[in-house]
Amino acid sequence: MSGKPRLTYLNGRGRMEPIRWLLGAAGVEFEETFLETREEYEKLIKGGSLLFQQVPLVEIDGMKMVQTRAILSYIAGKYNLYGKDLKERALIDMYVEGITDLMQMILMFPFSPPEEKEKNFNSIKEKATNRYFPVFEKVLKQHGQDFLVGNKCSWADVQLIEAILAVEEKIPAVLLAFPQLQAFKIRMSNMPTIKKFLQPGSPRKPPPDDHYVETVLKIFKN
Repeated sequence: MSGKPRLTYLNGRGRMEPIRWLLGAAGVEFEETFLETREEYEKLIKGGSLLFQQVPLVEIDGMKMVQTRAILSYIAGKYNLYGKDLKERALIDMYVEGITDLMQMILMFPFSPPEEKEKNFNSIKEKATNRYFPVFEKVLKQHGQDFLVGNKCSWADVQLIEAILAVEEKIPAVLLAFPQLQAFKIRMSNMPTIKKFLQPGSPRKPPPDDHYVETVLKIFKN
């Protein structure tokens, strides 16, 4: 296993999308293998590639890595997106965990039963505007710097721009009350590697549709 990292997951966002984003922000090209059937998934398990019988799977630097958080922290450390010292890493970890909580709600939204869609949508809107985005608005305003930690782009910034764009897909005016985040979005979107990742034809995946939901259920539900 050498050369470009290889990512194995479904052809959709899910838990692999923040990994795609982080590699994209680091300017790292990667290859992807897409699971389409339950049999392909079971073959990976029987072959011993999935330590805990779960994807995402990322093959990088001679390792077969699983567990999203472990993969992301390795990539962040490898490509200098994880702060300069232990305190900066602690801040990055805190911000990433908060963003991940919000993204988990977005991740699960397409799987909501019809009768719960409206409630779950309102919960995403309420949490984004009242719990999560105000934190990052305040951080950016207080230190007056372009990035969340150490005035340098980090894993936390990459996850935040991913989250902002994901929430905006559902709630286009969500940043109306957050001028710092509006400016942050423009800055991050214009970084060369991220600008490239946002272009059509990049490895970035579209919002999940019915076909993606059906494929997830077909592969992972017994």
